[in-house]
Order: sequence, then structure tokens, then C-alpha cells
Amino acid sequence: MSAIPIRPSWKNYLALCKPKVVALIIFTAVVGMFLASPGFPPLQPLLFGTLGIGLAAASAAAINHFLDQKADAKMARTQDRPLPQGDMSAQNVISFAISLGVIAMLILVLWVNYLTATLTFLSLIGYAIIYTVYLKHATPQNIVIGGAAGAAPPVLGWCAVTNTIHPYALLLFLIIFIWTPPHFWALAIAKRKEYAKASIPMLPVTHGAEYTRLQVLLYTILLLIVTLLPYLTGMSGLIYLATVIPLNLGFLYFAIQMIITKEDRIAMKTFGFSIIYLTSIFSTLLIDHYFPF
Repeated sequence: MSAIPIRPSWKNYLALCKPKVVALIIFTAVVGMFLASPGFPPLQPLLFGTLGIGLAAASAAAINHFLDQKADAKMARTQDRPLPQGDMSAQNVISFAISLGVIAMLILVLWVNYLTATLTFLSLIGYAIIYTVYLKHATPQNIVIGGAAGAAPPVLGWCAVTNTIHPYALLLFLIIFIWTPPHFWALAIAKRKEYAKASIPMLPVTHGAEYTRLQVLLYTILLLIVTLLPYLTGMSGLIYLATVIPLNLGFLYFAIQMIITKEDRIAMKTFGFSIIYLTSIFSTLLIDHYFPF
């Protein structure tokens, strides 16, 4: 008697794309496009750049599902994903991922520009292969080094519109790059037992939660300094400054509370706030760009 073939639903394919993560990637890329333009960005790079970058991010997410399926099955946070649940075959996943990646590159090459296509491809490889296959399992600094791929979207958006890499685009990259460790380590602290079970050397697994909480605080202080640079360099004005200061104080409050309370629930609150923080930072940069004060 032959096995019944797996017929994945659209929800399974959507789950492979990590829609919440991809939505944040698309958002920061689109903000990069608008910040690169004195007025409204040209329609073609705006539409096709957003589509191509989004599909590439979804492709990288699906490859991550495929490569991490064994570890995902051991962690409560990820064991409901399509592959650990048996809702999809590995062939389904990798075919879907490759298809998305190819379509993304064709869109970017044909209707955006070669620079954006090249940088997007490098980011895809950086996250899906270099981080997932090597860095994630090789060093507790995995999220710091691998964070470069996750920080690329605003640069990709800027390049889509201008076909150049501007210093302001690199400043946007730096903000996300410094934000990533305190953002992810807060989650890793709360889920450290799961990462240990899956034999993934996240910082709280290898160096302990107390050491990692200190690193979260130190990176938060560094983030406070870095996020002042858009104002200090003339990229943004008083609207941004008036918003970023209370946001930084909020992040700093959560980082200190993590050290004082040593409670995992505070770590999860810090993780949640960090997402609101980054979204607010980029939203304010966009508002300040069009309504300078």
C-alpha cells in the first residue's frame, strides 16, 4: 500500500515565509526607498523592488525552515512549523524556496537594477546558508555576525531607487545591526533551555543568562548612541530626536529590569518592546523626512 502524498495547504506555504519577519524586512526596505528620495520614489523601483526584496526574504526563510527542521522539532517555539509537523515534505519546501529566490532575482535584475539584485542575493545567502548552516551552530556570536544579513533591507531599498550605496543607507544598516543582538538575545534568554536542548550555542546557553543580560544592556547603550547619529549627521531633525530619546530610555529601562529581576517574562517583554522600538524608529525617520522641523 503506497503512502498518501502530502498536499500542503496555502497556510503551510505562508508559514514557510515567516510573514511577521518578512513584513518587518519589507517595511525597513520601503523606508529606505522613501528616505533615498526627496519626493515620492519612482513607481517602478518602489513596486518591483519591494516585491523582489520581499520574495527573496521569503525564500531565505523557507531555506531556513528546510535546514533547521531537526532543531525546530526539538524546540517548543518551533515544533509546530510545517516540516516538524509532517505537513510538508522537504522536497516541497526546497522547491518552493528556490522558486521564490529565482523569481525574486529575475524581478530585481529586469525591473530594478543589478546592484540591488546582487546585494539581495548576497543577503539571502548570508542568512539562509552562512548563518543557518555555519554561524548558528559554530559560535555564540552567531547573531552578531549573522546580523549583517538582517540589517541589509534598508540598504537594498535605497539601492533600488538610487542604484548607489549612500552613507545614510549604511547608517540605517548600522542601526539594525546594533539592534539585533539585544533584540534576539532577550528571546534567547527566555528560551535558553530550548536552545540547549537543540544543541544551538546561543550566548545564554554557552555563557549563561546573567552574562547575556549584561551584553543586552551594553548593546542597548551602544544602540542609544548609534540612533542619535541620524540627527547629529543632519539626516533627520527634531521630530526624530524627540521620538528616539524616549524610545531609547524605554529600551534601557527594559534592559536594566532584565538584570534586576532576572525573570524570563521580562526578557520576553524586552523582546516584544524591541520590535515596537525598531518599527517606531523607522516610522519616525520617514515622518521626519517629509515633515522636517
